[in-house]
Amino acid sequence: MNAEPVVMSAETPNIKENIVKRKTIVYQASIDPTVIRVSGEKLKKQLFTKFGFFKPKSEEIQFVSLQKYYEPYIVISGRYFLDYYRKCTYIFKVDQAVKEVVLLNNRFMPETSRSSKNAKLIKLYGEERLTKEEKAFLILDKNGRDSDAANLPSAPSEKKPEKVIEELGIEELAEKADVRFVKERIANRPKELCRIVEEIFEISDRSVIYTPRFKLLFRNVKTGEEKVLVLDGVTSEKI
Repeated sequence: MNAEPVVMSAETPNIKENIVKRKTIVYQASIDPTVIRVSGEKLKKQLFTKFGFFKPKSEEIQFVSLQKYYEPYIVISGRYFLDYYRKCTYIFKVDQAVKEVVLLNNRFMPETSRSSKNAKLIKLYGEERLTKEEKAFLILDKNGRDSDAANLPSAPSEKKPEKVIEELGIEELAEKADVRFVKERIANRPKELCRIVEEIFEISDRSVIYTPRFKLLFRNVKTGEEKVLVLDGVTSEKI
């Protein structure tokens, strides 16, 4: 077949980004602090148990404090597409007697093979065009690490989350932190890339869920040792 002429652009196209606005969700704390205290009393001995059988007496474990806070979780869906060229080298063996090869009106002089003196090679340098696509649906913690979906139970949410965040002084996740976490995961250019035709990064679903937590501090009055117990504010289960 006839070779098509190649038109190369010296400019690298800018990455096309399509990122939806982030949704903020604040779960309602359905468990009363008194119930949390009761749950803590049931679990407190586990905090100071050693080797599975050295258990302190219940009266030796003293309740110190109870603190309510909100833990952010990121739920996000992203896509990365890359249409690019990479440099390549094609090697062809030719007969020992060949002095010259003409391909596509270009003249090539065979080289003697380093591995075999009885063989000659022709090297063609060019570029290959490839596409790469990555998709991800992630549930992450505030540091961008993978989180178990079990840590994020379903719960009724506040109707005015922004107002609740302001009233309770909840520390919000940085505006573009969630996007950065996904981009670091999937938007990676190959090392062998030499030219880009098209590059697209999209975020189609983007939410931060603030879920209530209760932090209980207990002290072993006999040893002075302190331990923290964290319970889910929706299910009262131990985290």
